[in-house]
Amino acid sequence: MTGLAAASARPGRALHAPPEDLTQVELVWIEKQIEHWIRFGREVREQVLDRRRRILFFPPGVTFALVRWAANEHGTVLSRLDILRAVASGEPCQTLPAVTPGGDILLRVDGWPKVERILQLIDAVEAIGIDPVDVSPDHWRHVHNRLTAGETPRSYTMQRHRAFLLRREIGA
Repeated sequence: MTGLAAASARPGRALHAPPEDLTQVELVWIEKQIEHWIRFGREVREQVLDRRRRILFFPPGVTFALVRWAANEHGTVLSRLDILRAVASGEPCQTLPAVTPGGDILLRVDGWPKVERILQLIDAVEAIGIDPVDVSPDHWRHVHNRLTAGETPRSYTMQRHRAFLLRREIGA
């Protein structure tokens, strides 16, 4: 068996959408050359292609962080972190390498110092007991915009999170 037929759902997780509605993220890990990984996200399926490559599948609406790093004999050539929202089939999206069909980009940073700063912000969200997947998409956009303008982003607090959950509950 090959392709999607060989992919199995991860234990304890069910598919929430047909495969064509899932966002696919191809991860590559060639030690000290190309390293792609998911910092956070709730995939519903994983397909292992070989010992260095795998594909994760995310249902529409799920937020995830993709980190991409690459180097050559002269040092690092790419450090990038993208926080994306998986899109539904036919929904407008931005394209990214390794992400099919693409996603709604909430945050994008280039360069290791900025990537490291975002990783610290993600750690801070986890430290207050919130899964970064559940953070308001507007917060990630805010962080992106503030960093782009050279400003310090506001912290994501439990109070902001409660307000987001209430706003989502009433459909605003």
